[in-house]
Amino acid sequence: MAKTFFISLVFLIYFIPISVLAQDKSDSLSTYELSDVVVTATKTSTPAYELASSFSVIDSAQIKNSHSNNIYQLLQTQTGLSISQQGAPGAFTQVYLRGADPSQTQVLIDGASMNMANDPSNTYDFADLSTDNIERIEIIRGPQSTLYGSNALAGVINIITKKGRGKPKFSLSTEGGSYNTYKGALGLSGCLEKFNYSLSLSKFKTDGFSSADEKFGNTEKDGTENYNTSTRIGYELSNSFNLSFFGRFTKANTDFDQTGGKFGDDPTYKYNLEEGVYRLEGNLKLLDGKWIQKFGASFSRNLRKYKFDVSPNNPAESRSNYDGKRIKFDWQNNLTLYKSNILTFGIESENELANSSYYYSSHVTTSSPLPNTFESVFPEKSARTTGVYLEDQLNIDKSFFASIGARYDHHEKFGSVVTFRIAPAYVFWSTGTKIKATYGTGFKAPSLFYLYDPAYGNPDLSPEKSKGWDAGIEQYLFGYKLTAGVTYFHNSFTDLFGFDSNFKTININKSETKGVEVYIDSKPAPGFTLNANYTFTESKDQSAGSADNNLSLLRRPRHKAVFSANYNFTPALNAGVDAIIVGKQEDKDFSTYPATRVTLGSYTLINASATYKVTGAIQIYGRLVNLLNSDYEEVYGYGTAKRSGYAGVKISFE
Repeated sequence: MAKTFFISLVFLIYFIPISVLAQDKSDSLSTYELSDVVVTATKTSTPAYELASSFSVIDSAQIKNSHSNNIYQLLQTQTGLSISQQGAPGAFTQVYLRGADPSQTQVLIDGASMNMANDPSNTYDFADLSTDNIERIEIIRGPQSTLYGSNALAGVINIITKKGRGKPKFSLSTEGGSYNTYKGALGLSGCLEKFNYSLSLSKFKTDGFSSADEKFGNTEKDGTENYNTSTRIGYELSNSFNLSFFGRFTKANTDFDQTGGKFGDDPTYKYNLEEGVYRLEGNLKLLDGKWIQKFGASFSRNLRKYKFDVSPNNPAESRSNYDGKRIKFDWQNNLTLYKSNILTFGIESENELANSSYYYSSHVTTSSPLPNTFESVFPEKSARTTGVYLEDQLNIDKSFFASIGARYDHHEKFGSVVTFRIAPAYVFWSTGTKIKATYGTGFKAPSLFYLYDPAYGNPDLSPEKSKGWDAGIEQYLFGYKLTAGVTYFHNSFTDLFGFDSNFKTININKSETKGVEVYIDSKPAPGFTLNANYTFTESKDQSAGSADNNLSLLRRPRHKAVFSANYNFTPALNAGVDAIIVGKQEDKDFSTYPATRVTLGSYTLINASATYKVTGAIQIYGRLVNLLNSDYEEVYGYGTAKRSGYAGVKISFE
């Protein structure tokens, strides 16, 4: 069936009668305010109305008006996404895209992969990723391995940093609030002839609350402190060639608790993070801009340390260290063959490296044959993946748009894998209606842990694989001042990593996610935006022989709805409010063995923010979180923030 679907779409793209597309139509295109451009979907700057992909964009105005300190706080309002955080700020935070596992989403900052090479699943922890120096966030849903390789089975979250523009600007801000929270930040940006720059420095500190839920009698607060530095500089050597450098470094110290539930408090459980990502990129234009080359080199490192000692609720001690690196070189070419045809091809080579050590000792005397002390050392291992990709974009009569692409990747351990993607869309400008569909495949390379760990590793693993398609319709009304859309999606995941009876990693598991996404974006008046979205997600574990076979995947709510409004009451006053409604979801109580299934109740969060410009240089702002003081859980046994408030002042100079 998949092959039939693929062949049919290829036929539609390349053999649909041109006479149908070239029929007379009114000059409707000029009446629509279609200026939004998205980069991530095609790796080229593409107008949003041309895309068949399902996507969301969080722009600079939304980031600025929300006054959120962390990226995941922005993501929780987006279509198709759900969030889970294991307790207080700084605790492990994951993003689920269309019900897929968090490790099946590729997370990028300015094109550099952030998925952790030292994590068994190569997932990314959003806990300490601040909003400092962020220009926009693009979220592309559906398999994206054709352009982005491994980890992009469910989609891509691309975080794009600020580029310095205009006169030099300097800003200084400070804020405080509930849980004895404090943040201080400074920023510097601008452009001097051919040189542009942006820089941000910040410190965030909070006493937090108990990560192990207080309803189980836990009282010890789990605080965090982190430092973030982000910089981006660029230089135009000529009209056709420029260089840019991006760097971001995070250092964090966080208090953890043991597995949520009764007796989870642990004042000795500490977590330390050092994370850096750096990228050098060049852009070259040839043949009057018809041939654009982009070449880059990126390096990222994630170093995590955990430790806890014997405490009243925990008769054990542990020390562990995880060190992971990614080194990547890439070369991309965009060829404009005709005004209606862009050909993109490129090559990427990535080497990931990781090592770790783990020590655990229990001070409980038992008759169990299992040892009280366990130690594991994972010596540094590496794996290289090299991929080549080709994509063709079509634009026929400014009404029919499509992209079709394929990719070949070679992994030095498991061999090769081929992925493809096809994405056609047609806009009926006379009615402002777009119909769209996509079909694609994805893969995920086994992590170094799954390949080489002395106890659990298996060097004969194959990659995880996915197939996914979606189809939908969008309607533009009132000159693009109101857009509504609905999309159905279906994803299947096979050869997922699991464990045999000896706890050795094997390709054994399967899962499926499907659902519906609905959204409405409107601009009823200047300075006034109203947005709403709803996501229905049905997820199932299809692993044969598993106790969870045919049951819902954990921490994926079936229903989620978001309502947002933002309004400029005056040139000096802006205010916004978000209502996030999350339905019931399944989880497990991992404090028992074997873990038992539990149901997490539905909940509603209402958050609000406001900004007031006192003068041209001074503004005060504030935000309120969980106005209803909802008692809820994102992960069973772990606490969440109660009603809380934060206020700050920002001073800007030009």
